[in-house]
Amino acid sequence: MDVNVAAAAACAIAGLGVGLTAAIAFRWSEREQARGSGGTKNGVGSAPAQEPALPPGVDTVLSVLRSCAIVLGDGDEVVKASSAAYAMGLVRGGAMAVDQMLSLARATRRDGEIRQVDLELTRPGGAARAADPLAVSVRVAPLGSRLVLVLVEDLTERRRIEAIRRDFVANVSHELKTPVGALSLLSEAVADASDDPEAVQRFAGRMQVEATRLASLVQEIIDLSRVQDDQLKVDPEPVPVDELLSEAIDRCRQTAAAKQIHIASGGVGGLYLNGNRGQLAAALGNLVENAVNYSPPRTRVALATRRISSAAALGEADGELIEISVTDQGIGISEKDRERIFERFYRVDPARSRLTGGTGLGLSIVKHVAASHRGTVSVWSVEGQGSTFTLRLPAGKAPDQDRTLTDETEATTYLPAPEARS
Repeated sequence: MDVNVAAAAACAIAGLGVGLTAAIAFRWSEREQARGSGGTKNGVGSAPAQEPALPPGVDTVLSVLRSCAIVLGDGDEVVKASSAAYAMGLVRGGAMAVDQMLSLARATRRDGEIRQVDLELTRPGGAARAADPLAVSVRVAPLGSRLVLVLVEDLTERRRIEAIRRDFVANVSHELKTPVGALSLLSEAVADASDDPEAVQRFAGRMQVEATRLASLVQEIIDLSRVQDDQLKVDPEPVPVDELLSEAIDRCRQTAAAKQIHIASGGVGGLYLNGNRGQLAAALGNLVENAVNYSPPRTRVALATRRISSAAALGEADGELIEISVTDQGIGISEKDRERIFERFYRVDPARSRLTGGTGLGLSIVKHVAASHRGTVSVWSVEGQGSTFTLRLPAGKAPDQDRTLTDETEATTYLPAPEARS
């Protein structure tokens, strides 16, 4: 009898525990549902509601869009956002972080109209990058009865390319106008001086100079158009560095002799690059020509070559680079000019460029040739002391060998290596 009473009491206690547990679980579920719904709409109290679900297939479509996508619920909460939206700083802490976009979304939710606007936004990272804003195109559209879709396309790179193209066209027009105008005036002078052989000969010489300048400008524009996308368009071939140095020196020998500038070459011999011979020759020739043109008379221009580890230069795991440096004792380049020296048509001293016949495209061509060959170009300079331009390109192999030459001979180096001077 006592056993039956004890069993009944135990059952009653167990039933009471199950009931209490169920009641607590039900109340907890109600609270979580109310908390998830937010209980507000645009700051005005409303009845608790479930978070709206995306229509079937929308999630898949948003995942393949190139634009970053944000789906807002009827309480302005972020229901869905792509990773790009977080990376661009459009969504922070589960909420829309851009007030202009939030206003557009609310207006679209009210009247159901599709809206599109271009905006400039501050980049993530604060005031340090405020000078380089994000240019975006924003399109807002209703998605069902409760959701709003915000699509954002980054136009920053497109705007930058358009600005470069406009500047390029304007600069080319200006540069072409100078020799063309000079040729027109000189031709009129020749016609007027038809009875003066000395004047005709003098004007004809000037016409030849301007024609050469015009031909050089056109050729450099063609060369730049071939390499400006930083992609090597032809099959690479082994290119001996020694021959590139000889061609670059021969190209500037006459100009250097006229200014009594001595061009010396040294470093490691027997090196090879792998790439387009014509582009590499043009790049190195531009560096040497630039050094000669901007050096005072009776100075020295030195070319040096060596092999270095790509791990030390570019942070890569393995591989070797060929480093070619061109050092002059010229006027040097200021710090503010060094930041723009590789831009198209940019000149440190425009007056001196007019005297030397420079087009302002040479260093830009060097930069693109280096990039297309998976290399880099850099500059070290001190005003009044000279400059060192350094090309670093992946090492190649000789055409008749299976491995890179290792029995190289050190030659005389006429000036300190660039890193020793920096």
